[in-house]
Amino acid sequence: MKPLFLPANQPAGRFYAGGRQISDFRGTGPAASHEPEDWVGSATSVFGHEPVGLTVLPDGRLLRDAIDANPVDWLGAEHVAAFGSDPALLVKLLDAGQRLPVHAHPDVPFAAEHLGLAHGKTEAWVVLEPARVHLGFTRDVDVDELTGWVRAQDTDAMLGAMHVLDLDAGDAVLVPAGLPHAIGQGAFVVELQEPTDLSILLEWSGFEIDGAADGHLGLGFDVALAAVDRRGWTAEEIARLRGATAASSGDLLPEAAAFFRVERWTGARELDAGLAVLVVVAGDGVLVAGGESSPLRRGQTVLLPAIVGRVALEGAGLQVVVCRPPRP
Repeated sequence: MKPLFLPANQPAGRFYAGGRQISDFRGTGPAASHEPEDWVGSATSVFGHEPVGLTVLPDGRLLRDAIDANPVDWLGAEHVAAFGSDPALLVKLLDAGQRLPVHAHPDVPFAAEHLGLAHGKTEAWVVLEPARVHLGFTRDVDVDELTGWVRAQDTDAMLGAMHVLDLDAGDAVLVPAGLPHAIGQGAFVVELQEPTDLSILLEWSGFEIDGAADGHLGLGFDVALAAVDRRGWTAEEIARLRGATAASSGDLLPEAAAFFRVERWTGARELDAGLAVLVVVAGDGVLVAGGESSPLRRGQTVLLPAIVGRVALEGAGLQVVVCRPPRP
């Protein structure tokens, strides 16, 4: 196995619009209007639409099937001992051509009880282009009030009860499962998450989806809304979710370690062995693995199987974001 340089993997027909940022970043052709996500090294499918979202390898196999057939080489023996053949990670590029709707994701206990899944959807954003986001409620919201907002599609009330953050390029933000949020128009982020596609829509008016039918994971809103964190978060608590800034290197979100790990490095560097998704966010350089060198440039995404071992990065202006599953 060698490092795999991955092309874009953009599920079509998503319910919100994308922009030009993924295509500009990757240097590919014109962007499709409703392909706002690039699922990188994905063994996860779009909820209810398998195999959409799954990465196809150059030999035509699904990455998921290749991992199942040879998990130790892909994931490493320690990872397999802890998690089996589950990569325990999904990485995306997300380009918000419009503000995303207010939504939330279930946590592990909710997903296990109601959906029979091992993962919820805690996520994190490494910001590549500045954006305004709404994140968490500023006050306690009781279930009847939340239900009323959802039923009436009272977007003004929802957004008015949420914290607003203006994020800068380079910021890293942890979004715990359950926390309601809405990424603003113009955002471009590297998104790490637990490997599911589970979203509970609180808002859908004006978006290309029938949220009343498809916004509750097939559970009905009486059940699904129990997954939403309705607690009022203080401004200080929300600020603590905003971990690293553009000046930060190394581990950007140590508090996310139970779900995933994300590092940022600039210039020459050796990377430890283990499954990783490498996103080249700036500059040019070289990747050296197994005695072979490959050029790197901004916009590339590289899947590093565990068996590749340690790899070296060369290039003074090279900047990468390295995404990894939780440590075994």
